[in-house]
Amino acid sequence: MKKLLTITLLSLVCLSEGNLFAQAPPAIDPRMYEIVRNVSAERIEADIRTLAGFGTRNTFSDTVSDTRGIGAARRWIKAEFDKISEECGGCLEVFYQKDLVTTEMGGRVPHDAYIVNVVAVLRGTDNPNNYVMMSGDIDSRASNTMDFETDAPGANDNASGMAGTIEAARVLSKYNFKNSVAFVGLSGEEQGLFGGAGLAKYAQENGWNIIGILNNDMIGNIEGVDGVIDNRSFRIFSEPTPANETDRERASRRFTGGEVDGNSRQLARYIHKQVQTYMPEMNPMMIYRLDRFGRGGHHRPFNDLGFAGVRIMEAHENYNRQHQNIREENGIKYGDVVEGVNFEYAAKLTAVNAISLAGLGWAPPAPDEVRIGGAVRPSTTLQWSPSNDPGVAGYKIYWRLTTSPTWDNFVYVTDTNEYTLEGIVIDNYYFGVAAVGIDGNESTVVFPYQQIRRGR
Repeated sequence: MKKLLTITLLSLVCLSEGNLFAQAPPAIDPRMYEIVRNVSAERIEADIRTLAGFGTRNTFSDTVSDTRGIGAARRWIKAEFDKISEECGGCLEVFYQKDLVTTEMGGRVPHDAYIVNVVAVLRGTDNPNNYVMMSGDIDSRASNTMDFETDAPGANDNASGMAGTIEAARVLSKYNFKNSVAFVGLSGEEQGLFGGAGLAKYAQENGWNIIGILNNDMIGNIEGVDGVIDNRSFRIFSEPTPANETDRERASRRFTGGEVDGNSRQLARYIHKQVQTYMPEMNPMMIYRLDRFGRGGHHRPFNDLGFAGVRIMEAHENYNRQHQNIREENGIKYGDVVEGVNFEYAAKLTAVNAISLAGLGWAPPAPDEVRIGGAVRPSTTLQWSPSNDPGVAGYKIYWRLTTSPTWDNFVYVTDTNEYTLEGIVIDNYYFGVAAVGIDGNESTVVFPYQQIRRGR
């Protein structure tokens, strides 16, 4: 009986309008495997050791020395991006972006200072104003965040994420992408997410269309404080719906659904799918939460402005190695030192980022103005604005049970901007549309919040 129902449903779908039987682009992009292979644990280790070697990278530490403090660290990071750019014929646009914070702001600001971010942009060939971004944090801290003199090597938190971002730039700078890919070192995370807030505002003021930011904060620890050792699992944190949605959008969702289908959640699903396709040995855990319980990371300021953003990090944290002065008490070692970092694991999570950046970098723009209709009908219709992008080969119409975390079913269509799923009742599923490029890379899925209005 179950088999008969499946055949009947497929037949109904095949009778819908649109060209379902068109030649679909390849499901696999072999360049992704090459990208995974090219990520080097040895280079990541060298970079983590260099960053930890600056003694402290507290946001308010020394900015003059060439060997110690936040100033030396950010100049070294910029020099690394410049070196990568030189090797690829000047392919990266490298610059500082900064904002002043003062003691008048209160909180964790011991003295006035500039919060300086380091940005490297690999400019897109087709859609240069569309950005997919990877970030790591430059700064570190000791037990007391106001203490900017005590050693705080920050090997895992967050030299690992910063080293991964630099390594991703080395690997991906060998390719050309349709969309711009940005590699970012953010400062001031430990004092209040200042760097992310500054760059998010800069992006908004300069009209950047951010497809998504992948914030990497602690990607090198495999031994949890709970005793679990795991070098395969990692977490993807994402908020359910945009923080800046309107009251009307929020009210509409009560009747149409979509409580877990905001742009950040779609970005998380995209990363999950990329990993399952190209790195099946890894175990991506989608966490339905903005960040860890009651805590925050540098993707949040981007989320605050409505940009899609997620946090990628290890699955098992070791709190003895976070925000701790280096010491030993009762036989327990505290402090975020290099010995606590697993470089092979950091390389795996760097590769996770790299294939996600590449997929989105090569993908066509996501569909605009996706609408849905099907109330009190035995079918569901999706509609979206036509695209004039020559790189769009077609579209995938996705649907899933409302309780499923992933997009589990799809049909591929071409030469249309409207499609009806016959026999699929709108009440029982969630739906979305993704644009598919000629090389098979897809955009993120767009959830239809708007309803189709038809005249009678």
